[in-house]
Amino acid sequence: MKKNKKRRTRKAFLFIRAIIRLIDKKIVTPITKFILLITDKMGRRTDKFERWLVRKNTLIFISLIIAIVAFFNIDKRTTSLLDSYAEVLYNQKVEAIYNTETYVVEGIPETVDVTLIGRKIDMYLAKQSSNGTVTIDISKLKAGTHKVTLNYKGEVDSVQYKLDPGSININIYPKVSTTKIATIDTINKERLDTKLSVSQVTIDKEEIIIKGAEHTINRVANVRALVDISKLVDPEVGVMTLENVPIIAYDNDGKVVDIEMVPSKVTATINIDSPHKEVPVKVIPKGEVQFGKAISSITSSETKVTVYGEESALAKIEYLPVEVDVTNLSENKTFTVSLQTPTGLRELSAKNTKITISLGEEETKEINDIMIETINLDSNYKAAAIGAASIKTTVIVKGTKEVLKSIDESKIKAIVDLTGYTEGDHEVTITVTGDDVKATYTPKTTKIKIRITKK
Repeated sequence: MKKNKKRRTRKAFLFIRAIIRLIDKKIVTPITKFILLITDKMGRRTDKFERWLVRKNTLIFISLIIAIVAFFNIDKRTTSLLDSYAEVLYNQKVEAIYNTETYVVEGIPETVDVTLIGRKIDMYLAKQSSNGTVTIDISKLKAGTHKVTLNYKGEVDSVQYKLDPGSININIYPKVSTTKIATIDTINKERLDTKLSVSQVTIDKEEIIIKGAEHTINRVANVRALVDISKLVDPEVGVMTLENVPIIAYDNDGKVVDIEMVPSKVTATINIDSPHKEVPVKVIPKGEVQFGKAISSITSSETKVTVYGEESALAKIEYLPVEVDVTNLSENKTFTVSLQTPTGLRELSAKNTKITISLGEEETKEINDIMIETINLDSNYKAAAIGAASIKTTVIVKGTKEVLKSIDESKIKAIVDLTGYTEGDHEVTITVTGDDVKATYTPKTTKIKIRITKK
């Protein structure tokens, strides 16, 4: 600080000396010559005045007076220009001094702008020494509404510091606390490898203490631990730990509530497994081959695949259906088919398969007395067939000779879907299915009559 002051003093001295020399050259010397010219014209009457005027001391004295007057005039203008310089320090952090264990304060801005006004050289020093902190001391204030002044400590006394805003209105509330049980939100699970699954997540601290003003605490509907699976490093099957899991408070509308929580972060324990199941590939032909032809055999390069997903979804799948369009197929053909992941599952061990379909001559076979079953009827109702013809049906099966010989008649089902049907007599359509997809199944009677009554 002292070195800076000496430098400023030396610069001022050199500045003054340069001005004196300039004034002596441009003003004093020309004025002296002008006076000598006048005295020369006046003759003897000015002898005494001339002798006094041309003295060395007199000239120095006159030069000094003129230099001092000129210096103060120039210095005044220079200082005026320098003093008008201003600069703004934006986003200066505001620190409040008060008992944070006892009170909660609302209305304090996070940052304010500080305007510096002063000479340019002082402004430079002020910026270099700025601590960038605005303080507000409210340690002696009690609960209530108060208007307080913001303070900024400047290191350079010759610079003015103006704050925007300079004063603020604040509300001080007594700090209260309560306890909430944290729920766990597991996010970004989809970023895991598709063969992996999160089976369980726990946190080391479920009871969270929330602190704040009473009206703010009353807004908190729940607190949640946000376990971000994407932050796991090299996740694999087993137990993994994720630290610094944030605890967030929410109101009834799902908006974040800014409130103090203890702890504000927890550690999560994450169990990762890889549930899977091996199922057969079932090829399902769609459409009808050329007239007079039938499918004699179907082979697939992938007979089984491993499917990955949640346990609940795996329990529902018995086979992987693969559809092949055989409409108007007239000769043997090999298809390359992409395997589609069923809804609810995440991954398959194979992406595609090659399916070869061979054809033969079509034959027909009738299978009698297939019982007609009803499905999807509301539990409040019961259904009964109207007439003997609505109890059983004959099924026409078409396929190659070898396929027809191997048909298991017990696997043929004739059903009517009663979804949405209520009381009354109805005519419904029969649908027939069989377990051998190489054959086609058609009911000889396509519709039956049933009566639905309440139980």
